[in-house]
Amino acid sequence: MPVFTLAQPVHTELEIKKSRFLGSVLPVADRASALALIEQTRVAHPTATHVCWALLAGGQSGMSDDGEPSGTAGRPMLEVLRHQHVDGVLATVVRYYGGVKLGAGGLVRAYTDAIAKAMQQATLVERIAQLRLNVEVDYADEARVRHWLGGNGYALVEADHGLRVKMVIELPETAAAHAHDQLRDLTQGRARITDT
Repeated sequence: MPVFTLAQPVHTELEIKKSRFLGSVLPVADRASALALIEQTRVAHPTATHVCWALLAGGQSGMSDDGEPSGTAGRPMLEVLRHQHVDGVLATVVRYYGGVKLGAGGLVRAYTDAIAKAMQQATLVERIAQLRLNVEVDYADEARVRHWLGGNGYALVEADHGLRVKMVIELPETAAAHAHDQLRDLTQGRARITDT
C-alpha cells in the first residue's frame, strides 16, 4: 500500500463553546524539523492555552497533550493521521480557552475534528523514499553531472569545490543503482560514488 505525505501545509480553525482550535497539518522530513515547527508555533501564539501535536514520521513518531487531560488531544490527532495512511506529517492544534469546559469527550471530538478538517483540505502526494549519494568528480565532469541531475529531476544538496568537486545528490531510492551506472558512464569511470 502506498504511503502519502502532504503537498503543502493546511490550516483550519474551529470554534467550540467559545474556545478556538487552530488546526494545522504540515509535511516534515523528520522529528527534529517537526520539533522546530512546534516551537515556532508556540512563539507565534504566546497567549495560547495549549499547543498540542501529533507526528507520524517513520520510527520518530510522537504526540503531546500539552496540559490537556491525558489522551484527549495528541492521541486522537495521531489516530486521524494513521487513518489517512500518511507519513512525514505533523499535526498541531493551538487552543485558546474560551471559559467553558468541554469535558474529555468534547476535547477528543474537538482535537479530532480540527485535524480531520485540515486533512480533508490537504492534497496528498505519494511519499517516495529518498537516498543521498556522495559523488566526487573532476572539474571537467561537473557540468555534465549537473546537466544529468537537472534532466532527471534529482536534487543537488551541496557541492564542495576542492581538489575535486564533491557533490551530495538526493534521488529516489529506487533509482540509485541506475544512477551509479549512469554516473560512471557519464564520467568514463572517473566518478567516485558512495551512499551517505
